[in-house]
Amino acid sequence: MSELFLSALYIYPIKSAAGIPQKTVQLTARGLQHDRRYMVVGPDGQFMTQRRFPKMAVIRAQMIDEQLAISAPGLPNLRLPVPTGEYGKIEAEVWGDRTLTLSCGPTAQAWFTNFLGTRCQLVYMSDTSCRPTDHGKLGLDKIVSFADAYPYLLLSEASLMGLNHRLAAKNESPVSMNRFRPNLVVSGDMPPHAEDEWNRIRIGDAIFNVAKPCARCSVPNVNQESGIRTKEPSRTLATYRAWDKEIWFGQNLIQEKPGSGRLKIGDEVEILT
Repeated sequence: MSELFLSALYIYPIKSAAGIPQKTVQLTARGLQHDRRYMVVGPDGQFMTQRRFPKMAVIRAQMIDEQLAISAPGLPNLRLPVPTGEYGKIEAEVWGDRTLTLSCGPTAQAWFTNFLGTRCQLVYMSDTSCRPTDHGKLGLDKIVSFADAYPYLLLSEASLMGLNHRLAAKNESPVSMNRFRPNLVVSGDMPPHAEDEWNRIRIGDAIFNVAKPCARCSVPNVNQESGIRTKEPSRTLATYRAWDKEIWFGQNLIQEKPGSGRLKIGDEVEILT
């Protein structure tokens, strides 16, 4: 095993729903395959997340036999085929980016409206949809799914361990990695937040550029098992990871040659620059 290695992989088929661990996954032009291709939107097309609806954390969704399988406490399981346009198109908005999406239909609309207690529906980003990474600042050829702005989010076990040491010193409970909703988790011999200094890395055979640190919102305060929001870990992070009016934890990545290769647990991680 190398000094640094990929210890976990996660996809989030529905934006702001539960993360699904993967052993190996295909890289695509938008990020990990099946990652955040679905999103819940309100009647005005605005995206909905755990920021306002923390109970979205307990929605589980994964692709099974080319269908999206969805479950949540208190509701019957739901199976949806990938939309092809039969239910119409909807203009959805994510952080100011307006993107044409496909509606997942009335059955999904009723299910999510029932669970969240407000009118909403599920939409899908088709292969023909083009949402530029970071609002187009990197060029229209770099695209992203319904992730906030970048295709990949990387965190290290060392950084989480450093946070949990600080929480323990305050007699606060430790938090798990899923609070931060990464795609890629790196482990090995490294100090907390060493990833702050990385510019270009290799994971397996794939090369990534480290684009910018990840500014954190209130989602890490949501217990991903219960869907209940607390005041930690943001309160502790603010004591040592706050600057420029934001709290920073993790790094956003862009693949150098988008869409090529696969990643798997145990892949070597090499810091190139």
